[in-house]
Amino acid sequence: MKGTKSQGHQSDKGPAQEYREGLAALDRACKTKFGGKAFADLSDQDKDAALKGLESGEFKLDRADGEAFFNLVVKDVQMGFFADPIYGGNRDMVAWKMIGYPGSRYNYLDWVNRHNERFPLPPVSMTGRAEWTPQTR
Repeated sequence: MKGTKSQGHQSDKGPAQEYREGLAALDRACKTKFGGKAFADLSDQDKDAALKGLESGEFKLDRADGEAFFNLVVKDVQMGFFADPIYGGNRDMVAWKMIGYPGSRYNYLDWVNRHNERFPLPPVSMTGRAEWTPQTR
């Protein structure tokens, strides 16, 4: 059955295949437009231009929807950046520290209605804080 809009992005390919195809199409388009250079080899200015073009729909990808691919990547980066570090993103809780989010604390109800005040304690992941856990690497 076809998914509904409220169910979010639906695809028969799955996320991994969408990334493979989108990244390959991005590299092909970059090589065509930027003198044979793949996206990773571009200058920061050219990378910005390619991404802005993807976002606006002006930078077309062969056999892939550039705007849809751009939106997928942005959404996934946002989720990874703001998720609990246990899932592999938001290393050292940098995003939470940046926005003042307390993380998975047991209780911070005293602070819920205190707007525009910085929470005084560092954030806590579902697994605790890095300094609480012995390093095994």
